[in-house]
Amino acid sequence: MKYKMTVLQEEFQIHQIVSVHYFEYMNDFTFAGESHNFWEFLYVDNGSVEITANREQMTLTQGDIIFHKPNEFHAVASSGATAPNLVVISFDCGDPAMDFFEERILSVGMAERELLAQILNEARANFSGPLDDPYLEQLVRADAPPFGSEQMIRTLLEQFLILLYRKHLPQRPVSVPKPDLRLASRQKDDIYGIILAYFEDHISETLTIRQVCRDNLVSPAQLKRAFRLHGDGGILRRFNLMKIEHAKQLIRNQKYNYTQIADQLGYASIHYFSRQFKELTGMTPTEYSASLKQRTQQPLKRNLPQGLH
Repeated sequence: MKYKMTVLQEEFQIHQIVSVHYFEYMNDFTFAGESHNFWEFLYVDNGSVEITANREQMTLTQGDIIFHKPNEFHAVASSGATAPNLVVISFDCGDPAMDFFEERILSVGMAERELLAQILNEARANFSGPLDDPYLEQLVRADAPPFGSEQMIRTLLEQFLILLYRKHLPQRPVSVPKPDLRLASRQKDDIYGIILAYFEDHISETLTIRQVCRDNLVSPAQLKRAFRLHGDGGILRRFNLMKIEHAKQLIRNQKYNYTQIADQLGYASIHYFSRQFKELTGMTPTEYSASLKQRTQQPLKRNLPQGLH
């Protein structure tokens, strides 16, 4: 038999990336705007923002995404009491299929959200700078990034664009079949999800492993196994991380002082709250708030990578 190669078609080709950001902004954040000669998208992971794009104003809420085409002026500001969390990724892509995303607000589903999470994880491992620094002028490679990390970022980003395109193209709906998982795997996943939901419902309390197992009818061995399968080594550490994420959101909303926040989250004292906050974030609550305010008060400058000028 004479085999013949099939050249695979590529609808989106991304070979240059400008920035990968995950921002946690205060509820009074404002960015006056900019324009540049590459694509950029903004995804609202939490809260809501007011977007200006080519002089048109619009509101984006949690789960919305907007693309800014090259040379399109765009600005963003917090729009409500809840401080926003934003994913902002900019890249170079000249493929005609990108025209589909112009002047549209799209919704992001779970599959696309998981791809964004993978992109952020790969970026954290591959680049040495923090992803929450809007004044970073160029991505700097880490000394020992994981094998193939940059290619993973590219392929994940291309897959993200393909899924969004398919999802929002009414003429050609595509149904993605759910994986046929074994019952045991589903049960393990269910335990993990149930416990995380339980943590959310009891975020203002102080929990013990014994209490978690009793309230959810699971054994300590089942609990540890479920968290180990998802890469969470410490069960109560995960709970404490969730507490601190809530604390960060409350700080950025600027409605309560640190004593009130500590009380809402079930900490015995402001000192214990501050100590755990620093242990898990590297900063005290005061330092965290000051760092966010300092970044939003500086003028934004962006240098383009070679080849995009």
